[in-house]
Amino acid sequence: METAAKKYPSSFTPSYSIETENKSLRDTINYLKSEIDRLKKPPLLVCDVLRVVGDKAMIRLSNGNRFFVHVSQELLTTLSPGDRVLVEQKFLNIVDRLDKTKRYDVEKFILFEKPPLSWEDVGGLKDQVRDIKEVIELPLKEPHLFTEIGITPHKGVLLYGPSGTGKTLLAKAVAASTNSCFIGVVGSELNQKFIGEGAKLVKDIFNLARERAPSIIFIDELDAIASDRIDMGIGGEREVQRTFMQLLNELDGFDTMHNVKIIGATNRIEVLDNAILRPGRLDRLIEVPLPGLKERIDIFKVHTRMMKSEQIDYKKLANLTEHFSGAEIKAVCTEAGYFAIRNKKTTVSQEDFLAAIQKTLQDLDPDHRPMFG
Repeated sequence: METAAKKYPSSFTPSYSIETENKSLRDTINYLKSEIDRLKKPPLLVCDVLRVVGDKAMIRLSNGNRFFVHVSQELLTTLSPGDRVLVEQKFLNIVDRLDKTKRYDVEKFILFEKPPLSWEDVGGLKDQVRDIKEVIELPLKEPHLFTEIGITPHKGVLLYGPSGTGKTLLAKAVAASTNSCFIGVVGSELNQKFIGEGAKLVKDIFNLARERAPSIIFIDELDAIASDRIDMGIGGEREVQRTFMQLLNELDGFDTMHNVKIIGATNRIEVLDNAILRPGRLDRLIEVPLPGLKERIDIFKVHTRMMKSEQIDYKKLANLTEHFSGAEIKAVCTEAGYFAIRNKKTTVSQEDFLAAIQKTLQDLDPDHRPMFG
């Protein structure tokens, strides 16, 4: 007894220690069991609310199927058509409502920060800059001018021309100059697998643009969804046409004085459906062609203004880059910098630019880009 008293103080007994440890282990086991049970639960389905009738709602699943399901009284007061909700798999009853911030699948297309561009970054497109300022920038910055004179501004523009000529650059520059939210989407991304998904994406894009106004919707490769409609029985072709019809409905359904503008871009204007080009839609066409001699000189100056270079003969470089696009001229300037680095130099010389042009020509199709001596 004396030995036990020395081993265990009066404030600490073996039974107390065992009970505490057992309680801790039971709590841990219960927690792990609850986590396992939670992870074993079937996943919830995401669907859209089409209609609310009494204490029930009509929902649509991603595969297009529709169901009339029950809604709890707690959710019923906040539920409205167009909401995205979670339903359980067995009876499809609505168990939760997603926040608006989680409602849009198109948020991945948004550039929340203003594109880091200015009109000074756009070279060789003087006429195009003037036109897009009139159609996009002026209504967003000074809408009162249109009200005073009594005309309705265009809803948007269509930029067309070869690849690499600066169509996307113009769209980003005007978004930056107007401090607008830039929503960029590629036309092919709107073609979805399931029926109605592409049309829903288009609808969400326009809803999101209204919420984040002033905003600019930029649709690149517009021909992917707006090409001439033909009578085909293929399901994929019908789905593309549904998406296109939704785009036309959205263009018809918003006020031009709202701070939302649309810019489309394509290098295949000849295949576009006339419906997208009629007055009241994308009826202002701006051609962005390959740059001429003077424009190529301006583009070289834009891309070399931050480079440490020796005396450069821009006219000679422009003469050697006939039929080059703006993107290809930018590639030449980048290659010239690589040649200078390779030769352990801190400045770029005329010879580096000539070598860069030679290399760029070799990388291009020789049938269309004859070599120079």
